[in-house]
Amino acid sequence: MNTQELKKLENDLWNVANQLRQGAGLKATEYASPILGLIFLKFADIKYRQFEDAIKLEFISKQGSRIEQTEKEIAIANCGFYLPEHARYRYLRDLPDNAGHAQIVKEAMQAVEDGLDRDDFKNVLPQDEYFKITQSDKTLLKTLLKIFDDIPDDATGDILGKIYEYFLGKFALSEGQGGGEFFTPTSVVKYMVEVIEPYHGKLFDPACGSAGMFVQSAQFIERHKAHYGDQSKAIFVTGQDKTGETVKLAKMNLLINGLKGEIKEANTFTNDLDCVGQYDYVMANPPFNVKDVKLDNVKNKPYFNEYGIPQNKSKSTSSSKEDKDTIPNANYLWINLFATSLNESGRAALVMPNSASDARHSEQEIRIRLIEKGLICQMTSLPSNLFYTVTLPAALWFFDKAKAAKKDTRVLFVDARNVFRQIDRAHREITDEQVQNLAIISRLQQGQNERYLELINDYIHQTQQTLPLIKQNYQALCQVLKNFIANFNDWALHKHWDAERQQLLAEFNFNGLLDSLTVPAIEQLDRAEQQALTALAQYQNTEGSNASQKHCVGQCHALVEQTRNVKKVLDKSYRHLEKLYKFADKYLKGKDDKHWKDNNLRDFRKLGDVLGDFHEAINPAMPLEFKNIEKSAVYWLHQIEWLQGRFPDAVYENVTGLCKLAALDEIQEQDYSLNPGRYVGVVIEEDGMTEEEFGEEVLMLHQRLQGLDAKAQGLQQMINANLNSFMDN
Repeated sequence: MNTQELKKLENDLWNVANQLRQGAGLKATEYASPILGLIFLKFADIKYRQFEDAIKLEFISKQGSRIEQTEKEIAIANCGFYLPEHARYRYLRDLPDNAGHAQIVKEAMQAVEDGLDRDDFKNVLPQDEYFKITQSDKTLLKTLLKIFDDIPDDATGDILGKIYEYFLGKFALSEGQGGGEFFTPTSVVKYMVEVIEPYHGKLFDPACGSAGMFVQSAQFIERHKAHYGDQSKAIFVTGQDKTGETVKLAKMNLLINGLKGEIKEANTFTNDLDCVGQYDYVMANPPFNVKDVKLDNVKNKPYFNEYGIPQNKSKSTSSSKEDKDTIPNANYLWINLFATSLNESGRAALVMPNSASDARHSEQEIRIRLIEKGLICQMTSLPSNLFYTVTLPAALWFFDKAKAAKKDTRVLFVDARNVFRQIDRAHREITDEQVQNLAIISRLQQGQNERYLELINDYIHQTQQTLPLIKQNYQALCQVLKNFIANFNDWALHKHWDAERQQLLAEFNFNGLLDSLTVPAIEQLDRAEQQALTALAQYQNTEGSNASQKHCVGQCHALVEQTRNVKKVLDKSYRHLEKLYKFADKYLKGKDDKHWKDNNLRDFRKLGDVLGDFHEAINPAMPLEFKNIEKSAVYWLHQIEWLQGRFPDAVYENVTGLCKLAALDEIQEQDYSLNPGRYVGVVIEEDGMTEEEFGEEVLMLHQRLQGLDAKAQGLQQMINANLNSFMDN
């Protein structure tokens, strides 16, 4: 499922949720559960189908033998769960209107739990909630089943968590944040996983939410099988969350993704934990800035006090007893917990608010101990607006016990605040390639230079695969543009203008603009493409060294430059043609203009669509609104240039504005601050545009603004007319 499909799915879900609220009288906090239950059934059905043929084949082959097994036993062994026919999604979807959907869906949910034969999965799936849905609208549940059947069969990954995160964001808009509880964007989790690389052993998340950290760890292993081998079954996960409904969602997520482990409902600050030195990996995004944790609940627990307990800064006798009895801020309790839960070679990644990186008083003392023991290996500042429900700036802390054992007190600082893709006005994400590019910084610093070369090699392969799309889209655009210009010229030649229109034509410079319309010749683009293809083919016969990679990319650079030149000419022609078209449509075209229709001039949008396809094929940034799933060759070359421009020798080096490996004395100079911005510095980057290109960009934006202003005026007139009509009545 790509980003666009997921966004549509999320919007559909929210629309359905509003139907639930309106039709069933449910509160916002109540209507997520029945929806997520149906989505769970759909995903379970998708996964079960992947194993279904093998299950049936094994069942038939063992029938009548000494090793005969039931279909349920075989399914659990192969798939992890068993879905009987009356729990299959297609069966539920196709039920007749009068079937009594609530009872049948409840029985399906119960059948899934029975099919697992696991005590820890009892009463996890929603059941009685479906009767509430059908109280006021008997058809609503059937409608829901049909809507969620649109989830594509290739949907994988932490989709449940994504949807739940989206719901939380919507809930927060109407009901407030509440307790700092929010769920981690998948892109952030991917980056955390890529840095600590949890490929085996025991993984702990004391604030696991929907279990997204665990799911991404399993997917990390899948992505890196070539490097680590297939060790996914060696991962055992342990998680907890204080919210019962969230624990249920996490259990569903583990089951769908085939992960082994346990999730329990517990409060980290009040329940006792057996965690000290137990885990190979710890990952979490705990609630930020939790107040009112009782001091007596935590002060004598080794996993909270080894590096010090956060204390209220005031020592005045006038301090209230309540202040003395509580922890001022639980951020450093979480930090203590993660540090102490690691075994002798364990690694951890956690999300913290930026303020924790510079916290003073007792929190600073804890931070000093962690730094001087060499436990902190990396700090990464994140872009703002990554999280759905909060805009609080955040940072990632990374721990490495093996590094501490070597008495290595250096810390790698990475400033990723400017590494993101804008989703909409209020939200951003880190793309998969940006995650890989940031993660390679950590690997280079650790001396894993071959991983850098492997990543560049993968990007070169992607470039080779997608390169033909540039020429294909260019040829399609040129053909449509040539035809439209020719048809427009033909239409203009057949028109006989009166004196008034001839004056308009002269004032508008109609003929001059018409003569300026050009279509760039394809020869130069052809030569640049052939040069790139030759270089890519030759690279395949090399050893994949840094020198051969840089030579290959250098040969492809002419293609990037040529596409920019071609785009500039085409965009200029399109803007002139659009200007001519709008002028002709408004002032010159007759009411029943036969030549206008005969020359196919009615649908100007088709030309805009084809131009958009070409933009997709050469765009280095891959905006969210792109229709095609395929990323462009220019996009992949841009990723390579981003890396080679910062690490030209394929080894780690400090990069101003991006990363700095700081020694202990440098950290001491900064008063033990762990804010990456203090270390990496600032770089002012050029936008890469010439003066002429900048002028054209400003002109295009101005024209777009004029169009929006005109639209706004039209809407205002409509509002005024409607208001006057309402008042008259």
